[in-house]
Amino acid sequence: MEEREEYEVNVQHELLELIRSDLSDAELLEKLSDYHENDIANVLEELSADERKKLYRILGTEKVSDIFAYLEDVEQYFQEIGLEKSADVLEEMDADDAVDILENLPEEYREALIEEMDDEAAADIQLITSYDESQFGSLMTTNYISIRRGSSVKGAMKELIRQSEDNDNITTIYVEEADETYYGAIDLKDLIRARSDTDLETIISTSYPYVRAIDDIGENIDRIRDYAEDSIPVLDDKDRLIGVLTAFDVVEAVDDEISEDYAKLAGMTAESDLNETLVQSIKKRIPWLITLLFLGLLVSSVIGMFTKVVERVALIVCFQSLILDMAGNGGTQSLAVTIRVLMDESLTSKEKAGHVFKEARVGLMNGIILGGSSFLLVGLYIWLLQGYPVGSAFAISGCVGIALCVALIIASLVGTLIPMFLHKLHVDPAVASGPLITTTNDLIAAVTYYGLAWILLINVLHIG
Repeated sequence: MEEREEYEVNVQHELLELIRSDLSDAELLEKLSDYHENDIANVLEELSADERKKLYRILGTEKVSDIFAYLEDVEQYFQEIGLEKSADVLEEMDADDAVDILENLPEEYREALIEEMDDEAAADIQLITSYDESQFGSLMTTNYISIRRGSSVKGAMKELIRQSEDNDNITTIYVEEADETYYGAIDLKDLIRARSDTDLETIISTSYPYVRAIDDIGENIDRIRDYAEDSIPVLDDKDRLIGVLTAFDVVEAVDDEISEDYAKLAGMTAESDLNETLVQSIKKRIPWLITLLFLGLLVSSVIGMFTKVVERVALIVCFQSLILDMAGNGGTQSLAVTIRVLMDESLTSKEKAGHVFKEARVGLMNGIILGGSSFLLVGLYIWLLQGYPVGSAFAISGCVGIALCVALIIASLVGTLIPMFLHKLHVDPAVASGPLITTTNDLIAAVTYYGLAWILLINVLHIG
């Protein structure tokens, strides 16, 4: 990590010196061609407005568009080059990158830029933005090569060369029927290797994976992320090819889903953004916190019902957190596994029932191991360090051990059954399960622990 940071600092320093040097425009352009667009994007903020304007002029619209694609906030830089040239920059970008930039601009300025763009680029942006951000259509790009079925190898190569002037995503060539419906895909290397008299049909893969533009990302990302393809076609409801997902898009979607699920498990409606306002952060987190407040009061009320137990055997309060924490951890582990299972839509009811049975066995075995360990360690602690008689000490530790075993078994079942039940009700289990399971397990563990202490220690063994 330190080496990478040092490298980035050195590159930034080199670029700043280079841009501020006395080199001619041609010399500077040649030197800058050795640097990645992302590195140049990272130094824009360090330059003055005049230095940036000089850079825009030297690099040209196409290169500037490549650089701006790595920026999130470009409004300041667009203002420096003017509305018309800003529209030209957006036209040179992949449509999905242009959409990402436009989303961060004020509405009036965004609309003015789109009006200034040519009809084809504006139509591509309109197409992508017409889909909800939870759908694959919102992630696709229109940067791809397509040919008609029935073309010859020579004709396909000619079309590839023609379209590559505007589209650089050329490793996979997509094939369409005469009515523009999707037919299959050709790997570029297969097309290059093909002889002029080869029947193009023999190198078309008709089983190539694809997604629908309206497909939900979260529900289908697992289905496509394991394909080692550079791009995956996106079809509309009439089977027409309207865009592609690049490998970068898929990786980004997977990362977003993981981040969103992590936030949901923490009881938030979406991932926190470092740039969001205080009010936005509060709105994301407060609904579940209020719900948990009332559930927490319920847990406290239940514990309050056992005050007589605490009065007679005060020492058992010391081990309350042990029982509750272990139950919470066990439930969370089962929840994480179950959420992963529920993402696989191909599992049958029998397989899901097998998962429940497996988690119950895991809870039982963990309960026996941890309950037995607690019985021994807590008993020795009460006997040797608290001065209780050995019989009373191990009676109390036995209560702790049994309660821990029971709590872990129930927690594993709760962590499994609640998300499955919510999934049946078409409620996102990742949103509701985390906070709900934690509090439910606290409630069950408290009742189990104090109820067992009341029965075993006070009514049976008459301790206290």
